[in-house]
Amino acid sequence: MSRALRHRNYRLFFAGQGISLTGTWLTQLASSWLVYGLTNSATLLGVASFAGQAPTFFLSPFAGVWVDRMDRHRVLLVTQCLAMLQSSLLAFFALRGTLDVPHIIALNLFQGLINVVDMPARQAFLVEMIDDRNDLANAVALNSSMVNATRLVGPSVAALLIGLVGEAYCFLIDALSYIAVLGSLLAMRVPKRTRPARRRAVLAELREGFRYVVGFPPIRTVLVVLAVVSLVGAPYAVLTPIIAREILHGGAGTLGLLTGSAGLGALAGALYLASRSSVLGLGRIIPLAGLTLGASLVALSQSRSLVLSIPILIATGGGMMVHLAASNTIVQTIVDEDKRGRVMSFFSMAVFGVMPFGSLLAGAVADRVGAPATLLSGGLVCCVVALLFMRALPRLGSHVRPIYERLGILPEIASGVSEATRMSRPPDAA
Repeated sequence: MSRALRHRNYRLFFAGQGISLTGTWLTQLASSWLVYGLTNSATLLGVASFAGQAPTFFLSPFAGVWVDRMDRHRVLLVTQCLAMLQSSLLAFFALRGTLDVPHIIALNLFQGLINVVDMPARQAFLVEMIDDRNDLANAVALNSSMVNATRLVGPSVAALLIGLVGEAYCFLIDALSYIAVLGSLLAMRVPKRTRPARRRAVLAELREGFRYVVGFPPIRTVLVVLAVVSLVGAPYAVLTPIIAREILHGGAGTLGLLTGSAGLGALAGALYLASRSSVLGLGRIIPLAGLTLGASLVALSQSRSLVLSIPILIATGGGMMVHLAASNTIVQTIVDEDKRGRVMSFFSMAVFGVMPFGSLLAGAVADRVGAPATLLSGGLVCCVVALLFMRALPRLGSHVRPIYERLGILPEIASGVSEATRMSRPPDAA
């Protein structure tokens, strides 16, 4: 389950990110609670989330070209320094008592611009930290485990800190947590990466990456499904403060419990993926996770009890994370190396770039028809998309199988994928 940790650079990354991401969850919960407390507006809650994620949608493809050209290790050092500055500014204004909604929206936008470059660089740098390609799937799953372990701890700590000392100290702790990730990056021994000496125009390389994504059915289908789920399913997190306050009649502690429950489910899902010995079967897991997410959102829309909402959110978090991490693993495994940065930028665009539009849409719809109806409609759409993906699996498997055979990635899987594809076909097509 932890075999990727035998790689020194990945061990350092894992430790530093674990500390830093805990601080990130402190800021995320504290800022959303502060915005809703100041405005009582679901729409402004969506706007604040939109500001932090919208740059990813518009600028990620260009960032992917730069990531393919630049030293990814140095890129991450710069982005983490800038992220530290952003959290420090949040803490500065909050400690002075001058932090208001426009400040939060502007600083969320600043963080969103940082993430435009940071996310594809982080995803593409992962393969450089792993010496043995057989451990790549495990590294992706461990990353997801780390994100969701911190998601479990961070909101609980944030809820406690908000009640005791206020939101400002959540922002301050987050700023200090970046020392850990910067230290881990500086301690790495990263061999110099050879890059093509001849560079074409940015738009030419962007077009090449786009044609590759659109023209390769497995990557295209995975990214389209991720985009739909990110639009209608993932924004449940934006509605969580409304669920905690208006539907369950709780406070910051209730919000911490709900967010932590989703984190617990996501952690369990990520650990399940980490325990898998290969990528065999991930194609079937993606739609099953999508169905789990959709069904749990439907159930959450009908719940009026904290006791019921906690296990439902555990299933929601688990379905969302398994769907995302399994999709990430497949894309990372089959993508051409010279296009990795660009493809992962489109991956970031499909997930984190589409989410802000979902957040904005969810906030606006919730103000008109209520959070429960918004969750219900999103859950139903997730179920439909998952069923359509399941139907397309045999065709997608025929494209993936030759890649494993040609590249020699997990060679023992080549026959397994073929068998899985054969078994997934209707009896009359076998």
